[in-house]
This record gives sequence, C-alpha cells and structure tokens, in this order.
Amino acid sequence: MNDFTKNMAQALFDQDKVNDFLRKEIQTAVNQLLKVELTAFLGYDPYAKSGWNSGNSRNGIYYCKVDTQFGPIEVQVPRDRNGQFHQHTLPDYKQHSDVLESMIIKLYSKGVTTREIADLIEKMYGSHYSPAQVSNISKQMFPKVEAYHKRKLSDKFFCVYLDATYLPLRRKTFEREAVYIAIGIKPNGHKEVIDYCIAPSENIEVWTEMLQNMRFRGLMEIESDLLVFYNYPKQIRASIYSTSMIKSFNNVIKRKAKPKAEFPTEQSLDAFIGIQAMSYNDRYFNRIHKGFGQVQDTLESYFD
Repeated sequence: MNDFTKNMAQALFDQDKVNDFLRKEIQTAVNQLLKVELTAFLGYDPYAKSGWNSGNSRNGIYYCKVDTQFGPIEVQVPRDRNGQFHQHTLPDYKQHSDVLESMIIKLYSKGVTTREIADLIEKMYGSHYSPAQVSNISKQMFPKVEAYHKRKLSDKFFCVYLDATYLPLRRKTFEREAVYIAIGIKPNGHKEVIDYCIAPSENIEVWTEMLQNMRFRGLMEIESDLLVFYNYPKQIRASIYSTSMIKSFNNVIKRKAKPKAEFPTEQSLDAFIGIQAMSYNDRYFNRIHKGFGQVQDTLESYFD
C-alpha cells in the first residue's frame, strides 16, 4: 500500500479529513506541474549546464491562493527572468483573478485608498498588487461611467430633485469642487440617479446645461408645475416634499470619499461617483417609493 492509499484510508471516515487530504494532494500536484511546465518552457532542467548562457533562466516564485472545492490551496507560480513564461496548469485562475479585480473595484467604491486595497488583497490572498495596479484596475469603470452619462433616459419622471455637494479634487491646487446631482422618481415609484456632473462651483449656467442634456437624452417632461406637490395625491405628498432622498445620497458619497483625502483627476472622481450612482440605481431598480404603489394609475394619467 503506497502512502497515498494509506493516508486516504486513514481519512476515509472523516469528511473534513478527506477534504483536507485531497486539498493538500491537489496543492502538491499543481505546484509540481507548474515546475514541470516551466522546465518545458525553458528547455532544460534546474541546475543543468545546458541552461548556462541560454538567454533565460528561473527567477524565483510568487505565491497566490486559488479556491478549490476542497478548500483554498497555496500555489507557487514560478517565474522566468525574461518575464515570458505564462502558466497553463490553472486555466481557471483567471476566474479567481476576476474575483479579485471585482473586489478591488468594490473596495475602491467604498472609499478605500489604492494603497490600503493593495495591502489588504496581499494579506487575504497572497496576491501582490501595487497601488498603481489597483488604480489601473479601477480604471476599468471609466467606459461604464461614460456609457452611464450617455444612456437614453426615461421620458417620464414624476419628481426630480436637484442638489450639489462638494468633494476634494486636485487641480493645480487642492480644491473642493461641486458635484451636481439629479435624482428622480418615476410614476411607478422607482427611484434613479438620473445624472451628475462636476464643476468648480455651483451656478445656474451649469444646472441649465445639465438639464438641457437630460432633455436631449429623452427626459421630455420636467415641467415647473411638477414641483408643486400639493397638486398630487395625499398618499405621496409626505414622501416628495422633502429633499431628504437626495441629501441622503450626497451624504453617502461624502462618507465614502472621506478616506481618500483628495481625487487626483476629474476622471477618477467621475468614476467614483459613477460607481455610487449605478449601485444606487441597481439597488432601487424594483423598489417602489413610499405611497407611489397606491396611486400608480393616477400618477401615470398626469402624463397622458
């Protein structure tokens, strides 16, 4: 009976021991395969004379953790000096990497700094990301934010709330710049961050340009009489007369931005707020604002 069979037999009657045994065996096998794969790539065995002056050589390892059905394993990925070796032993490793990148974006949206994220990922997973790499990963949100700003809008919003808050942004000097925000409630009661924009200060010209852009993208009815809440059913008056909804969103942004001290570029600030806006819209996509469910048919008739 070889060692594998003996150890397996000893663990057979305890599921936890079986899982731990198989996890260790998988870890050993994967690390051995990675060594073999690098040897095949280089074309010579470790310490072999044929590798002298070959133009490339082994250059240590880096560690990472990979999840398996039997638990996480610690993988020792070998490196070559020229940086040309790409392992194929773990075809699913990209999936694990995608999970880390999603976590980086989520942490970034919570206001955690790039350096703190890099340290946290290394402690949790053993995967090293420099603050610059974390920053580059977070930039994956830029195209999504751009698409958010250009998306077609609903033509009907029963209420639209406008407000501005201030966040730190590094221009030539350290400044706090205005973030203009529009949040609306549709006749069906669904809430949505319609759009936002960034400008050095709050003024009527920026508000006008922002509202005109919203109309150009499809929002055709923001009429002045929609702001007179007493014209509408009693069931929704209490929930629309106050600006607490948009103030609450502004407070979330400021709280999550606080650890950052300042944003290095307008694009990074734009991406940060975009993440908050899209997250808000996803969270409230199917939720009906207080009172709207009772009078939805009545509210829809206002747009006929």
